[in-house]
Amino acid sequence: MDRRTFIKKSSLTTAAVATGFHSPLFAQDTSNLKIGLIGSGWYGMVIAKAALQGGGVEIAAICDVDTANLKNSATELETLQGVKPKEFKDYHELLNLPELDAILIGTPPHWHALQFIDTCKKGLPIYCEKPLAYDVDEGKAMIEAARKAGNIVQIGFQRRQSKAFQKARELIQTGEIGRVRQIGAQIHYNPGNADTTVQDPPSSLDWDAWCGPAPKLPYSPSIGHGNWRLEKEYGNGHLVDWGIHHIDIIRTIMDFKMPESIHATGSLDVLKGRITTPDTLLATMHFKDCPVVWQHRLWGTGDLNPQFNNGVFFYGEKATLFAADNKLILTPAGRDREQQVMDIDTPDMQEKHLAEFIHAVRTKDKNLVSCKVEDAFQSTAAVQLAMISYETASEVKWDATGNTISGNDSARKLSARPYRQGYIRPTY
Repeated sequence: MDRRTFIKKSSLTTAAVATGFHSPLFAQDTSNLKIGLIGSGWYGMVIAKAALQGGGVEIAAICDVDTANLKNSATELETLQGVKPKEFKDYHELLNLPELDAILIGTPPHWHALQFIDTCKKGLPIYCEKPLAYDVDEGKAMIEAARKAGNIVQIGFQRRQSKAFQKARELIQTGEIGRVRQIGAQIHYNPGNADTTVQDPPSSLDWDAWCGPAPKLPYSPSIGHGNWRLEKEYGNGHLVDWGIHHIDIIRTIMDFKMPESIHATGSLDVLKGRITTPDTLLATMHFKDCPVVWQHRLWGTGDLNPQFNNGVFFYGEKATLFAADNKLILTPAGRDREQQVMDIDTPDMQEKHLAEFIHAVRTKDKNLVSCKVEDAFQSTAAVQLAMISYETASEVKWDATGNTISGNDSARKLSARPYRQGYIRPTY
C-alpha cells in the first residue's frame, strides 16, 4: 500500500496536518485577499485549494524550483479562480510583490525556517505547513522572527479542527474516562517502493535549489517530490512527518507543554537501502502528568486490529478511549462492559484550518488562529528530540527554563545542523 492510498484508507484527508478547536465565520468583505504560495507541488496545492474553497481569496503568485510544477499549478489555479497567478522560481522575488496580503508555505521542512523568516521581515501573515522547522534551533529563530514582526501566523496542524478530537477532549475533561495515566499513539503503514537509483533529476527540477540549506544528496526519485519524508536529511522520518500530528493533538487535548524527557529506540532493518530513517520506532515522552508512548512499524500488518493502526489511546482509570480523525471508541473498565463507538466525521479539517487563518488576516486579529508559532514549536521540538534520542542512543532531557537540551552534549549538538555553503543559519 503506498502513502496516498494509506491516507485515504486511514481517513488522513488530503491535507494531513493538525490544529485548534474552533472555526470562526468569515467576515463579509467583497474584496479578495491576495495570497502568495511558496512551494506549488502536491501539498502546496492542497493548501492553496483549501484556501480558495472558503472564498474571498485569490492565489495571486506562486513559486517553485520545478518549472513543471510551476506551469501545471498556475494552469490549474487559473481554471479554479479565473485568474492566472504570477510565476516565480525564486521566492524572494515573490515576496517583493507589493500587492500580497498573506503567504502560504508548502515546501519541505528543510526550507521552512528561511522562507518563514524572510516572510516575517516583510510583515506578511503566514500559513506554514508542519513540522514548524527541520531542527530545534530553527524553530527558536522562527519564534523570534514572528515576535519581532508581530504578524499573524498559523501552523498547519489541522487536526485541531477535528470534531472527534474535540469530543475526546470533552470526555477527558469531564472525567468520563477517569484520570489519564498513560497515552499511546501510532500510525503503522507500508510505504511504496520508490526508485532508489541515483540518476539525473528531471530537467524541470533545479535540484540544487530544492536541497537549499540541507545537504545536497545525489538525486533519486526515492528522496525527491513526494518521497522525501522518510529521508533523514529532508523529512527526518515517520514520527516527524506523520506522528507529529498525534503528538500535537495529544498536547492540545491534555494541555501539555514540552516533555521533560524522551527516550527512543528503534531500527532500520526491513526497509534498509530504501529509506534512511527508522522503519521501527518506540519513543516514550515523559510529560509532567503522564507518559506518551509512540510506536510505528512501516512493515508487516501493523496493529493486530487494523482499526487501531492510526490513532491515539487515552488510558484512563475508568475507561480507555481510542481517538482517530473521524471516530472514537470508548471501552469502560471491568468485565462485560459495552463498548461505545462514535463516528464523528470532519471531512473539511484542512479547509476549516485555512478559513480560520484567512479570517484572522481579514480581521487583523492574530488571536483567532488556533496554532500559533510558539505552540507549534513545542509539538515539533518534541518529535525532533525523539529523533535526537534515537540518533544518540540516549535519554534526552528538556530544560523548559533555558529552552534547551540539558546534560547531554552530543544530543544538544543535533539541535542545529550545519547549513550548506551559500546559506546562513538564522539566529535567535
